[in-house]
Amino acid sequence: MIQIYHNPRCSKSRQGLAIVEASGKEFEVVKYLEDELSVEQLSTIISKLGIKPIDLVRKNEAIWKSDYKGKTLTDKQIIDAMIKHPKLIERPIVINKNKAVVGRPPESILNII
Repeated sequence: MIQIYHNPRCSKSRQGLAIVEASGKEFEVVKYLEDELSVEQLSTIISKLGIKPIDLVRKNEAIWKSDYKGKTLTDKQIIDAMIKHPKLIERPIVINKNKAVVGRPPESILNII
């Protein structure tokens, strides 16, 4: 089943959700700001995306700028920061089996559904 990690307050995430809905395929919405992710879950998502943890961070968020920017962080520390502050996670993320994509632009979701 397709999963979309979604933030309803984000316009790109809402556009991504509309693309998934329009596909007519069965999907699950994960509101990751409400339902806390585990380190293991986030690590699996990053692995499916095929990126480094830093590439999933929203670097313009105030919490990133104030607490993390300019510091030398390990991948684990970056993942821990995203677990502690889930608004740092780029969105939407769509997973279909072993494939995943960050929906920026939202049309990139079409590549995996």
